[in-house]
Amino acid sequence: MPRYGVLALQGDFIEHVQALRSLGVEAIEVRLPEQLQGLDGLIIPGGESTTIGKLAVAYNLVDPIRRMANEGIPIWGTCAGMILLAKDVGQIQPLIGVMDITVKRNAFGRQVDSFETDLLIPALDAVSTAEERGKPFRAIFIRAPYIQKVGPGVEELAHLADGTVVAARQGNLLATAFHPELADDTRFHRYFLKMRS
Repeated sequence: MPRYGVLALQGDFIEHVQALRSLGVEAIEVRLPEQLQGLDGLIIPGGESTTIGKLAVAYNLVDPIRRMANEGIPIWGTCAGMILLAKDVGQIQPLIGVMDITVKRNAFGRQVDSFETDLLIPALDAVSTAEERGKPFRAIFIRAPYIQKVGPGVEELAHLADGTVVAARQGNLLATAFHPELADDTRFHRYFLKMRS
């Protein structure tokens, strides 16, 4: 059975664990470096990126996660997780810093400015049922970041109506500004699981 980890230092890791288990995958909560051993992939969830980053440093998780990324193991960051994967966030804070994207934190404003919107994401068709194919994905943005700039080799997967990039992939790295784990739709989790094959 495939074995995936969800970084469980802070934030909404439980929802990712539940989504993975609903797809028949062994999902473990990762808090210590030894729990990264033998994983087929890792999700870094939403939450507070500075807090997650500081805890990742305190528990000696940053370097092992970087190594996983460099070894080609799939890693997906959602919201705060996307911030942690980015090489540049415009300020000093602990980062994994493996994805060639520039991210703006809290880009849409405060908690009260959180919103939902439908996004057309053609990449998800590869893991969609006939019924799901071509349907928009309901994206939930909570104090969300967005991607200001992508480097070479980064594929833009989803945009808002104004062209703002809110999901991207770079090889084994996946980043979403929104929270797919809160939607009643597992296509993004299925897409992430397929990245291993």
